[in-house]
Amino acid sequence: MPKYYEDKEEDGRACGGVREDLRQCLLESPCVLQENKSPKQCLKEGHCRSLQMTFFACKRSMVSVCGVFSANSLA
Repeated sequence: MPKYYEDKEEDGRACGGVREDLRQCLLESPCVLQENKSPKQCLKEGHCRSLQMTFFACKRSMVSVCGVFSANSLA
């Protein structure tokens, strides 16, 4: 189960749970801990790729084909 379900407050931002999991994955990665690189740099190098793709898919799902925000994303 994703970590964001365990003892977390509700994040009001869109895709907040996936965002938090991606953040934790990057901060706990060997790239950050052992190589002392920034999380942004590690993300560019391909660490936590599956969570990154899930996060981008979540964000994309909020925008309709017409390029406007869908009604469900604003609720």
